[in-house]
Amino acid sequence: MIAYLYIDESVPNGTQGQDAELLADEMLVALNKPGYDSIARIQFTYPRGHTYDWDRENNRVRVQWDENDVTLDLNQGAENYDATEYQAYEYFINDSFWLVAPFKVRDKGVNRSTVEVKNGRGLLVSYASGGLTPGDSYLWIIDNNGFPTSWKLYTSNVPIGGLEIGWGGWTEKGGVWFSTFHPSKVIDLEITGLEVSF
Repeated sequence: MIAYLYIDESVPNGTQGQDAELLADEMLVALNKPGYDSIARIQFTYPRGHTYDWDRENNRVRVQWDENDVTLDLNQGAENYDATEYQAYEYFINDSFWLVAPFKVRDKGVNRSTVEVKNGRGLLVSYASGGLTPGDSYLWIIDNNGFPTSWKLYTSNVPIGGLEIGWGGWTEKGGVWFSTFHPSKVIDLEITGLEVSF
């Protein structure tokens, strides 16, 4: 309760327009969005033993956790999944976002705006649609090289608004940059076994 009272923040007011679009473009150039778009397959393991083999070319993903081994056809639509498949889908949507979120700032239904921050430059990204929790917002803190250093969460599944989590452990795969380590005051998340193919 004390942490909530002292840390909880409302979504900041941002300014939409050219500056926000230019900052989003700068981040996408720095991380190599065209290279990301050409990746055919991404493999990685998220904490809690969630392992993924994401066939982006055919829009399928194999999800493994505990004793479960599920292959999803992402074209099928989540409403057609059984209970285990839907659990795999929820894991995939959440866990993959921690790997590829910077590349999704121009997805359909996304609004971008600039926000003044103490260190770096702030890009507020709000998802009006898509994912499991539409309405969520993320304030990216971006350095002078266009790389995110952290983001602040304003989401329905995190009770403390403005919780800041780092984006570090940057690794280059085929000319594309991915963050594999997300430290915070609450928990550290590390993505392992990252491999990509074109």
